[in-house]
Amino acid sequence: MALVDQFNKAAADVKNLKSMPSNDDLLELYALFKQGSVGDVNTDRPGMLDMKGKAKWDAWNGKKGMSKEEAMQKYVDKAAALVASIGLQ
Repeated sequence: MALVDQFNKAAADVKNLKSMPSNDDLLELYALFKQGSVGDVNTDRPGMLDMKGKAKWDAWNGKKGMSKEEAMQKYVDKAAALVASIGLQ
């Protein structure tokens, strides 16, 4: 299966986990997904009152310079680990 197909399947699997992953896991998934699908951050950092937006932006910005392919593979691996530990609905 091609990496893009694995990436898309992992994204679908994450939406069907039995329970919500930890905030750290969610931020990691978000950052890897954005880096794998968009690339480096291309927006301004949210304002000081948007705590959730800033956390997501900072997580994504932490992946700056990582190739899309590497981010996709890490996302697939992270999703697989979550599916193994939490399970699917």
